[in-house]
Amino acid sequence: MKYIYLSLAVLLFSCSVEGVKNEKEVIPNPKVIKSDLKQTFSENKTLKPTKIKDQKFFENGLKIKWFKHGKGEEINKEDVILINYQVFLEDGTLVDGNELLSRPNLPFLVGYGMQTKGWDIALTTLRIGDFVEIFIPSNLARGKDGIKGLIPPNANNIIRLKVVKKINPTNIIDGVKVWLLEENKAENKRASEQNQVEFHYMVGTPTNPKYDISYQRNKPFKLKFDDKGIVDGLKKGLINCKRSDKLWIVVPAEKAYGTKGYLDLVKPNEKLFYDIFVMEVY
Repeated sequence: MKYIYLSLAVLLFSCSVEGVKNEKEVIPNPKVIKSDLKQTFSENKTLKPTKIKDQKFFENGLKIKWFKHGKGEEINKEDVILINYQVFLEDGTLVDGNELLSRPNLPFLVGYGMQTKGWDIALTTLRIGDFVEIFIPSNLARGKDGIKGLIPPNANNIIRLKVVKKINPTNIIDGVKVWLLEENKAENKRASEQNQVEFHYMVGTPTNPKYDISYQRNKPFKLKFDDKGIVDGLKKGLINCKRSDKLWIVVPAEKAYGTKGYLDLVKPNEKLFYDIFVMEVY
């Protein structure tokens, strides 16, 4: 299966609005995805475009059309939101979407490069409840590299997206934010400072998304809470986790690498984002 959910790269551009206007526009006919999945855009009726309410154009080439204005709060960096989305090329070819993972919605952490640069720029312009179509120019999408067999080089991307709701942290410990996205309710054994936790992870910063991914080594990490040299905020975030739990953890700089940063990977005073799947608690 080819999909690009939770991919790399983030860069925050300054976006000044050039104009807002009402306008009807022809929308490309959807095509079958370039894979073994027999699915078209028309099958996702929840993202079927309606009348354009208004739109904004940005100096960096990004464009947003509103089919519906939400009445919820504004979206900010470090918000976790639940989204229903599709990504397609200008010829209507579907290349990404939560339905490809058989999920009605997916969580998204804003500002940490979970998708391409254009995503984080656009999302901080939206509100909870918005239904939009976002045009992302190639330089804010996959650029000259594209994705072999899926997205051609220098291809513009179009996203249809509904912001379903904001997901508040499940827990905040000394400034460490923890989202328990999937819980193994059948498991009772929780991690304490006397335990060892084995987990797969992806870790990154706003300027260096996913700089380390354990899945690429096919080897989970084993952490003892009395180990030295481990990010303190990570330890705090793992307390009470259980086998098969899926966690997102955002660690403030003072609980990570502080004012010194870490090599050329983490800048001074940067926060860390961990995407974790717990394999076992010993």
